[in-house]
Amino acid sequence: MKHPLTRAIVWGGLAAGTGDLVFALAYYGAKPRVFQTVAAGLIGKEAAFSGGPQTFALGVALHYGIALIWAGLFCLMALRMPALLRNATAAGLAYGFVVYFGMNNVVLPLSALHTPFWPPRLDAAAIAAHCFLFGLPIALAVRRCLLGPPAR
Repeated sequence: MKHPLTRAIVWGGLAAGTGDLVFALAYYGAKPRVFQTVAAGLIGKEAAFSGGPQTFALGVALHYGIALIWAGLFCLMALRMPALLRNATAAGLAYGFVVYFGMNNVVLPLSALHTPFWPPRLDAAAIAAHCFLFGLPIALAVRRCLLGPPAR
């Protein structure tokens, strides 16, 4: 990974995906169904919940893939708006909020889960987790990879 943009997407996506994975298992319970639900967004509930370890693994892979996509989107925005890198903490917290609502009000309703679009789902713990464990790590990783370590 020599290209800084690739490094930013990979590190940001892995950090965010891992933070969200740990939160999900702690908050919703350490059971396969947590990530089988992620797989259900692609293959439907019946197939996902009857698939055993394979659909759990698919869910984890999809989870990290989605995190990499969100990290890539932040990188694209940061390249066009350098203020996001200069103010990475605030930008990351705000981005986590955007990701939460994007996932719950666009991605999930359009997935095979067909969750309701409206009213928006308000879960304070999940929103905080997306801000601090998803958006913030992406922004900080992107800043570090694109600008280097902060000056002391």
